[in-house]
Order: sequence, then structure tokens, then C-alpha cells
Amino acid sequence: MSNQPYTKLLRMLPLLGIVLAASLLSGCDMALLNPKGQVGIDEKNLILTATGLMLIVVIPVIFMTIYFAWKYRASNTKAKYTPDWSHSNKIEVVVWTIPCIIIIALAIVTWKSSHALNPQKPIESSAKPLVIEVVALDWKWLFIYPEQGIATVNQIAFPVNVPVEFRITSGTVMNSFFIPQLGSQIYAMGGMQSKLHLIANEAGTFPGLSANYSGAGFSDMTFKAIANSPAEFDAWVKQVKQAPQALNTDTYKTLEKPTIKHPVEYYSTVTPDLFDTIIVNAQKGANPPAAVSHEEHAAMSSEDMHNMPMTTTQH
Repeated sequence: MSNQPYTKLLRMLPLLGIVLAASLLSGCDMALLNPKGQVGIDEKNLILTATGLMLIVVIPVIFMTIYFAWKYRASNTKAKYTPDWSHSNKIEVVVWTIPCIIIIALAIVTWKSSHALNPQKPIESSAKPLVIEVVALDWKWLFIYPEQGIATVNQIAFPVNVPVEFRITSGTVMNSFFIPQLGSQIYAMGGMQSKLHLIANEAGTFPGLSANYSGAGFSDMTFKAIANSPAEFDAWVKQVKQAPQALNTDTYKTLEKPTIKHPVEYYSTVTPDLFDTIIVNAQKGANPPAAVSHEEHAAMSSEDMHNMPMTTTQH
């Protein structure tokens, strides 16, 4: 019995794999390459620049691999045969000089971009930054607006072209806060405060997510970030202020219980300094948060929280 049909099938498998991969990837949303904020745009440019520099080496290597394999195949009797050849100064210069130049270029780009895209660096703008306090819970996101006196779960809103200063912590295990189309991700850790500065250049609703595995509900730990006009943002704040719920120690105790696919919730008022209280009590290992003394709160400068040790008790 001839094996010819099976041979043809085996030859078609790589092509079928490419077609299948292309069909699957066609449904992917390349959020990182479709940024809607200045930080995201700068990071996209960095990705493309670094990739382009590396392709200067990768593309010639791939081309030469195919070319040499074809040229020096066993059936090509016209190819030059030099079994005693083993070294070329010219080739050594090329294969070492070009990669070294690329590494130096990448180092310069990385150094500059690491400082320019520092998540704690405020964004230069004539508009006053909007402060949003973020608490990662199981498995949802709590957002507190200290200046507006409101809070939400799994939804945030902010005006277009207004810098947003996120102050981030965790009320449970370590997590990671990420809005791909706006910019950097940053870790949320109990007993500590991280900072992230972002800005939206255009209106829209952008998906946010947890970028760090944190348990059973991790994959559904998502939220929506809404960038709108100042007037629409003010209307949204008024809508939240009409919510019947208030966020205090008791409601936080209920909220921090693990839930999966938690719905969007609004809180019309928030207990003052609840965010700081969550951080202090995570350091103490207290759960739920107890009241924090005025002395403890006064001692909690942002610099102190930035330098807090990572060895905190998690729940």
C-alpha cells in the first residue's frame, strides 16, 4: 500500500497550522498596539523601536539560514566545497560589531525610556490631576475618589486629557493593575502603596484587568475605564452620589469577601481615610480594617508607604 497520501498530508500540516493560527489571531484585539493615552503611545513606540532594532539581526539570520541550506544542499554539485575552511576575520568583525552596536542602541533607548515612563512620575499638564485610590480585592476592584467623596466597584471614569494619579494597594494577595490601552501595569501589594500616572487622549471605554494570577476568580477580575468629557464626568459623579449605599467599615467588610464576576457598584459616600486605614491594617495583619489613630495616619507620608517592606501579611 502506497504511503503517498500520508506523505502529502504531512506536508500540508504546516500550512494548515498557519491557516489555523491566522484564523485564531484574527479575533485578537491588539490593545497594546492601539493605545488611547500618551503613556500607552510612548510604550508602543518603545516596543516598535526595540523590535525593529532586534530584527536587524533576526531577519538576516533567518534569510541566511534558508539561503545557505538551499545553496549547500547535497544535490547542488556547483556549490564551492571547502572542508578545511574554519575562520574568517571579516565574518568575525561583522557578526560581533553589528550586535554590539544594536545592544548599545537598545541600552540607550531603555535607559531613557525607563526614566521617562517611570509610573510614579507625574504627567506634565495644565490640568489638575484626578486622584483615584485603588484597592485590589478577591476578585474585584474597589475605586475610591477621595476628592469627590465617592467610591465604585469595577468601574472608573475620568475626563479626557486630565492626568490621573492612581494610588494602588491590595486588601488581599498581591495583584497587578492594568489598563492596556492607557499604559503601564503596576503591582498592588497589601500594606504598601504603589503609584501610577496615566492620561487618556481620547474618549472611550477601555478594558482594565488583573495582570497577576490571584486565585479562582482571577480571569474575571476585570473593570471598565471610561474616559469622557468634563461635563460627562461631572454628570457621572452626580449619578454615583445618588447611590443608596455608603462605603464604611461595615460595608467594606462585606465587600472584601471573595466573589466572582462581581457587578458594578456605586457608593455615594466614603469613610474618610479608608484607603490609608486598609494599608495600615494590612501591615498589622488586621482584617477587616480597624480604626487608625490620628498619629498613625499623620505618620503615613507617601514616601513612607513607597519605602515600606514587601514582607507583609497577606490574607
